Amino acid sequence: MDVFRTDTPIIGMVHLPPLPGSPRFEGDRDAIRERLQQDASALEAGGVDGIMLENFGDAPFYPDRVPRHVVADIAALAATLRDHVSIPFGVNVLRNDVHSALAIAAATGGAFVRVNVHTGARLTDQGVVEGMAHETLRLRERLDADVAILADLDVKHSAPLAERPLAEELADLVERGGADAVVVSGAGTGATVDTQLLDRVVECRDARGLDAPVFLGSGVTPETAPDLLSVADGAIVGTALKQGTETTNPVDEAAVERVAEAVP
Repeated sequence: MDVFRTDTPIIGMVHLPPLPGSPRFEGDRDAIRERLQQDASALEAGGVDGIMLENFGDAPFYPDRVPRHVVADIAALAATLRDHVSIPFGVNVLRNDVHSALAIAAATGGAFVRVNVHTGARLTDQGVVEGMAHETLRLRERLDADVAILADLDVKHSAPLAERPLAEELADLVERGGADAVVVSGAGTGATVDTQLLDRVVECRDARGLDAPVFLGSGVTPETAPDLLSVADGAIVGTALKQGTETTNPVDEAAVERVAEAVP
């Protein structure tokens, strides 16, 4: 996956406040745009290698397709982000609207998307969420979009409908599903990754000869980064980069620097 200029990229999260139409929207689009610019500036100045834009404040989330007005707002914000930073950025439309994320990224110059459930199905607080890899890969082809797909394995805030061997799930995700990278997370936002699971995923990836980097999706801090990133190939980091390590708070540039400096 030739997206970043480093072998161990750190992707910093821009967790968008509630957008228009969501229950907690506070009525000010300009404030959302200003917060985006402030967070993006702090992330880039602090030393991340990429930025992920996500509608984190829109809970409770739609299980798959979001309304058109949400797509329009995220696309406008993605264009703002593109013009504000010089590092690659990506899009995640929660809970699992990878088609909108892919379209937004293609239209605004995004380099990657994240999809929570790419293959198989998971039991979530939105009900059963099913992967749509068959449609996602065809859409990317139709759009002629050079956009990498970062797909979760055993995604946080969910449970499997049935247990399957890890090697089979991983092979389905990358070989049959066409994911460009695999994301391994803890049980919830900010939760530490199970290191045994991480080791097994990397071992299975290498044993199968899969050409897909493994990213950490949660739990990376200045303290955990050296050990975790000696195994994983990169990380998506949000909570540890925020003021007071509170996910919904603004980005703390000093915290970003601490995580960036801890990368082995």
